[in-house]
Amino acid sequence: MVRLETLRGYLLEEVLAWLLRSSGYRLLAEKDDPARPPWKVLEKRKHGLVVRGRGAWHQADTLGEFQYVPPFSLPIRLFAEAKFTRIKVGLPTVRNGHGVVHDLNENVVTTLSNGSGPHRPRVRYHYSYAIFSTSGFTQDAQEFALAHQISLIDLSLPDFLPLRNLVRASAKSVYDAMKLMQPSLRSTVYEIRNYLRRHLLDLWDGPAADAPSVTDPLDVLAAGLRRRSSLGLVLAFPAAPFVLGLVSDDLNAFVRYALDQPTHDVRVYRNHRSAGHPVWQIEPRVGPAYRLSFSLPEQVEAWILDQEEGTRSRTRWMTRNLLSAITLYWVDESRTYTFQLQYSSEEFREVSGRPISDFGEATDLF
Repeated sequence: MVRLETLRGYLLEEVLAWLLRSSGYRLLAEKDDPARPPWKVLEKRKHGLVVRGRGAWHQADTLGEFQYVPPFSLPIRLFAEAKFTRIKVGLPTVRNGHGVVHDLNENVVTTLSNGSGPHRPRVRYHYSYAIFSTSGFTQDAQEFALAHQISLIDLSLPDFLPLRNLVRASAKSVYDAMKLMQPSLRSTVYEIRNYLRRHLLDLWDGPAADAPSVTDPLDVLAAGLRRRSSLGLVLAFPAAPFVLGLVSDDLNAFVRYALDQPTHDVRVYRNHRSAGHPVWQIEPRVGPAYRLSFSLPEQVEAWILDQEEGTRSRTRWMTRNLLSAITLYWVDESRTYTFQLQYSSEEFREVSGRPISDFGEATDLF
């Protein structure tokens, strides 16, 4: 029987797949690869989807593809791995993610042929890896991820507490229900995930859990997500070797503002907490219409803020080059919108020492 901690992680991955859909990613299944063996790169096996690399096939529980291809680039696919644990995610998890994407991106077969007909180009992809953790990351995991461009997204922010509690309660209910069942009647993790995907993503890909004692808590999870549709995660893309996971207690307010002004100026500042590392805040330069929050792993933040006396300020370089704009994509039914948040060093200086009643003292980022 699956461990409770493992089940929480699997349910969190399904929740993230649902939330990330609003950031322009769609969950992939075997049917999304029309090629025939031996050229297929997606295949469904006993425990779910696997994807072919240069040296091995890799489990892909949550694999999304960005709906649009960036200019002069390959289609982008994203592995999303979620860890719902009491301890920080360590180096082995991050190292495994790097090994997976390195093997996939090295799969360089560029043509297909049936042996008798002409060769034809084979579509290639650029794979990325993002790890979401409810308890943060160890220092060596952060350093390795930063060096190899594995994105680490911290879900320990207070804004994520309702979401964490919802997943935790649902996993506990499913786990308790299965403990009372005969082993032969227990749903597999694959069937539990398929049930959620049918209700959240309208994907029908294999057998799904059907015991009411198991499916009822999953229905509560799906309904809770829909009720909290204003609380969600959206991925943001700076010109940096990481992505940002932005969250708000009223994401709809941000969407309304951004639909009216797809490109607008913002302020960014760090908010020092009494416990834990700082939270960063983004809000529009004109009007307090919304507030987005994110938290960076400590080593990533230290890399950004690091300054050495007598050398060029890395923070100024970050301001001008990596953090001059943040791009977000928002999917609403069949339409995809592109938003860009722009800021400059002048805007940082203006909010230096600014008091914020709800969050305590805020200081400028740079």
